[in-house]
Amino acid sequence: MRSRFFPLAVLANVLCLCQSYTLRSSVSWVVSSNDVVEDADLSEEVAPALLVDSAGLWKQAYPSSNVLGSSVESPGELEKPESDDDVAQLSSRLFSYRLEKVKKSAGSGSPPPHQETARTARYIAHTSDWGHLATISTQDKIKGLPFGNIFSVSDGPLDNSTGVMYFYVTPMDNTVSDLKSNPYASLTFSEAEGEFCRQMVYDPEDPRCARLTLTGKMVSVATEELMFAKEAVFSRHPVMAKWPVGHKWFFMKLELIQVWLQDWVGGISLIPLEDYFKATPF
Repeated sequence: MRSRFFPLAVLANVLCLCQSYTLRSSVSWVVSSNDVVEDADLSEEVAPALLVDSAGLWKQAYPSSNVLGSSVESPGELEKPESDDDVAQLSSRLFSYRLEKVKKSAGSGSPPPHQETARTARYIAHTSDWGHLATISTQDKIKGLPFGNIFSVSDGPLDNSTGVMYFYVTPMDNTVSDLKSNPYASLTFSEAEGEFCRQMVYDPEDPRCARLTLTGKMVSVATEELMFAKEAVFSRHPVMAKWPVGHKWFFMKLELIQVWLQDWVGGISLIPLEDYFKATPF
């Protein structure tokens, strides 16, 4: 009898042990013990500081109230541990973020019906905080080849979607060097950045997990548009307002030529610019 039930007892013990460990989000980083400062506060709010360089340029997150007043909620605000189980998770050196609060700040409600392609494109453009920008490289080893880079973007404050993508860039960036030689670029977003695809259990390459590529010409923002560009970018990315002035940051925008969207099975949609700009994201 003992040999018969022994495997079941072992399995039960394993299951009990597993109950004490939960992963609260699919976005996680493993931090080695060498990266952790002794006696540091291992809360979720300081976790990003353990993942950046020790020079301190990117260490401190500045609340949006420092930029636009206390009425603007910081889109990157993180939630503190709520229980002893959460603290136990943190002590394992596995830091996990809850994404619900981030995405609520970038718009409310579900995505538009997939048949409404122009609205879907505007929804993705407005709710995405970052995208992948592809240029033709000027770097020596890959000159003339495609080169992709990640950029924080905004098409306007949360309550004012324009469909025009604004960037805050530095001449020190390889992508900006590329744009000086060839100003044309493609900016790609994935609906997988938000919660929808995870909730629906869609793989990022599943056609139902929408993908949007905006292609056009990257240009510097004109003087009369600078105030709006600042509001658009800094309201969504308040830490940018504190980035070092020595890097000579400036604003650019993407003047659209083509709007490419895949948000369902059966092919892609090329959305006329007039329809894209007429649509509203919500």
